[in-house]
Amino acid sequence: MARILCIDYGTTRCGIAATDPFQIIVTALTTVETPQIFTFLEKYIREERVEKLVIGLPVHKDGNFTSLKKNIDIFASSFSAKWPEIAIDFADEQFSSVHAKQIIMDGGAKKKTRQDKGLVDRVSAVVILQRYLKHI
Repeated sequence: MARILCIDYGTTRCGIAATDPFQIIVTALTTVETPQIFTFLEKYIREERVEKLVIGLPVHKDGNFTSLKKNIDIFASSFSAKWPEIAIDFADEQFSSVHAKQIIMDGGAKKKTRQDKGLVDRVSAVVILQRYLKHI
């Protein structure tokens, strides 16, 4: 089997999570500055077998996509052109950051740690992928 990779795509940085090869456990990998996302992906995909990429889609409460959707579409198209053998799927990321912040706080993280936006992005990617896999 192969891993499923998840990206919480943002204009500044992207939180990244992945499953284990058996697609049972989801782990936060890293946070990457958005302009460096393809550099990270090239290295990761060269070292790990990836069968699918899940990208979080930002949705307003009314169900409409946010303005970030255009950037995500461009990213997905570029990814698909570079790695056509890797399937792409999308998952609603609504409230994933709120959920991530709650998880971090419930974990007993100190205030300084809770303010780490990169940590929130990584945990958000985990939340998105777990929802996608229906773990939570």
